[in-house]
Amino acid sequence: MIVAGIDLGTNTTRLLVADVEGEAVHELHRETRITRLGEGVDTRRRLLPVPVARARNALADYGRTAASLGAERVLLVATSAVRDAENGEALLGEIEWSYGFETRLLSGREEAELTRRGVGATRPGTLIVDVGGGSTELILEDVWHSLDIGSVRFTERFLHSDPPGRGELDACTTATRDALPSLDPLAAIGVAGTATTLAALDLGLGAYDRERVDGHRLTLAGARRQLERLAALPLAERRCLPALEPERAPVIVAGAIIVVETLVRYGLDALVVSERDLLDGIVLAAGELPARPEGAAPPGAYTCC
Repeated sequence: MIVAGIDLGTNTTRLLVADVEGEAVHELHRETRITRLGEGVDTRRRLLPVPVARARNALADYGRTAASLGAERVLLVATSAVRDAENGEALLGEIEWSYGFETRLLSGREEAELTRRGVGATRPGTLIVDVGGGSTELILEDVWHSLDIGSVRFTERFLHSDPPGRGELDACTTATRDALPSLDPLAAIGVAGTATTLAALDLGLGAYDRERVDGHRLTLAGARRQLERLAALPLAERRCLPALEPERAPVIVAGAIIVVETLVRYGLDALVVSERDLLDGIVLAAGELPARPEGAAPPGAYTCC
């Protein structure tokens, strides 16, 4: 069955159209846009009109792409920013009404479970680290933690100078350390945009290459080198780095701090980067959706912003 999954995240809005057979995902099309839906949510607890407009523009295009590729089901999941916003559920109602997508607002546990499913089988003792814009998911076998630390949230909270000052970096580092729970992993897998971007930078790629990034062993020393490099550059220069999406540049320093401190906290000398993540789990879940009855309308219209 051809299905589409959409990850409506705090920093990015992502699409995967795939032919799903059992637990196998055969990719047809993948796309990422940085929409910063969670901009301002950490302080205002509301989704703001401009970020919502950016996300809706992406969703309109994604709907057309999914239809053109023959997707029979489209499942959109929302995570940290929508969980935290007072008008988050209203936005999902608007999305169902406007685009006909099935939507789910994931709890932290559900997000962790779908991420683990998307990554696939791992060796015992392997920690999955998913640094998002608003939250970070840590999954160690049957133990999961959804932490309110993320690249967008901590950039807005701590990193205000350009480039960030030593005191700002130290405050972000301390907050990350204080949030990390006690775990005892033997190894780690890093997923999502922060980890994959750090891997591309560590590899010295001239342009982002999914095949080379997938499976790359990002050492603690390598992650620290990239953090030091990124934190020293003004935003305008970070935007020009090869293999770094320009719109990710404003929040990559906070994301890198979270990756480095996670490795330090758990005594790990590296993590292996995976291109399989929550989005793959979403398309697997989309393949299990029942068909919507012919002629059935989505839920009633809502106004979120």
